[in-house]
Amino acid sequence: MNLKENVNLGNLPRHIAVIMDGNGRWAKQRGGLRIFGHQNAIKAVRDTVEGAAELGVEYLTLYAFSTENWSRPMAEVTALMTLLVSTIRKETATLNKNNIRLQTIGDTESLPKACQRELMEAIELTKQNAGMTLVLALSYSGRWDITQAMQQVATEVAQGKLQASAINEATVADRLSTAGIPDPELLIRTSGEQRISNFLLWQLAYTELYITELLWPDFRKEHLYEAIISYQRRERRFGKTSEQIIK
Repeated sequence: MNLKENVNLGNLPRHIAVIMDGNGRWAKQRGGLRIFGHQNAIKAVRDTVEGAAELGVEYLTLYAFSTENWSRPMAEVTALMTLLVSTIRKETATLNKNNIRLQTIGDTESLPKACQRELMEAIELTKQNAGMTLVLALSYSGRWDITQAMQQVATEVAQGKLQASAINEATVADRLSTAGIPDPELLIRTSGEQRISNFLLWQLAYTELYITELLWPDFRKEHLYEAIISYQRRERRFGKTSEQIIK
């Protein structure tokens, strides 16, 4: 059965976020080091990006490296950063070919200078693309995002540019790293872990969760289609009743 044919293109989530989990376990099952899993995860990234773009998804955010990941063994972090640089360099032409624009969210200034250079170059080279926007969350955490937004708000209040009484949800959202990007309608998490791991804490308030036992290196287009089909079968009420939604 061709799962793609069962995807309702008229009811696509505008924004899909993905927690790409299970690389280390995938490698361990095969007797390899954790970096072996990260290396083999690139195919899953390519397939997911390509599949989402082909369907017409507007935004795809991938949780590539969290703030907490800095506490991993230095050898793994170094290998991950090296892999990130080489992957971005190799994939930029493919992004352009598929009309995909690259953006990043997170404390990217904490990344190695080589990573920052590759990211800035790729963002510059793809900024004119008008198809899907691929967002890489790097050195990112939801608490960091909210904290830096609050720092901006506090500074503006102290400078007299913003009245405390005028602060509302839009005030916060406009100062998050995702400002201008719609909140995700669908969050996919691989490896079966049932938590959101400090990812997009503000933005996931009404996001549909799809958790699969599949480890990330094995994730392919058909699994993306399964997640979207599951999302399309759900009733999204946002606090209202089913009867109100039908009306």
